Amino acid sequence: MTASEKAHALLDGVRKLDDEWARAIGGLGEPELRAPSALPGWSRAHVLAHVARNADGLKNLLTWANTGTETPMYASPEAREADIEAGARRGAADILADFVASAARFEEYAAGMPDDAWAREARNRQGEPVSGAVVARMRVSELTIHLADLDRGYDLDRVLALLGPLAGDVVQHAITSRSAHLPALRLVAGDSEWTMGAAPGATVTGTSGQLLAWLSGRSGGESLDGDVPRIPAWS
Repeated sequence: MTASEKAHALLDGVRKLDDEWARAIGGLGEPELRAPSALPGWSRAHVLAHVARNADGLKNLLTWANTGTETPMYASPEAREADIEAGARRGAADILADFVASAARFEEYAAGMPDDAWAREARNRQGEPVSGAVVARMRVSELTIHLADLDRGYDLDRVLALLGPLAGDVVQHAITSRSAHLPALRLVAGDSEWTMGAAPGATVTGTSGQLLAWLSGRSGGESLDGDVPRIPAWS
């Protein structure tokens, strides 16, 4: 599969998840937005503000890959945090409108990307090269994990089920992002399998959602079978 074909498949996942987010947040008012999310110290308003700014940041990376002009995801780590806090303090109607508008901006820009741009590279927040197709995968992963964080009745298995075969891309993205913290392991979820290292020393088994919760620091892996190492939260 070419980078363009993979990207377009991932963008189908982005659209599907954007629609699911719209259902999840539709009609939320001030009390619901100020209630705690599943992320310690963050309200639902913080989660929405974060995912909105992520849409704009990843659109910046697509712009970089498409045009070749350096366009960092965020101006700085401090600006990223300040924008999330400022966004979370808005009124309910503004928070929801900002979320919807940012998602639409990402979708619209991605839809206009020429096929050859998906193989070109930008650099993520850590300064590592990422292709346009990987940026699309980053957006799917962000929407997946934070829909569960919203604490509106979604767990990660429910969200991944919406994605069909793309669920494996989300788990793979988490593995790639966490590779520095993972020993040689074999991860198994049903018929899906991921291997880290040339000689895996252990097998960890669970559902895709349970594996993703552990990989993203949302659980300590208590629901998984096998010798599960502890890894830090995904920042």
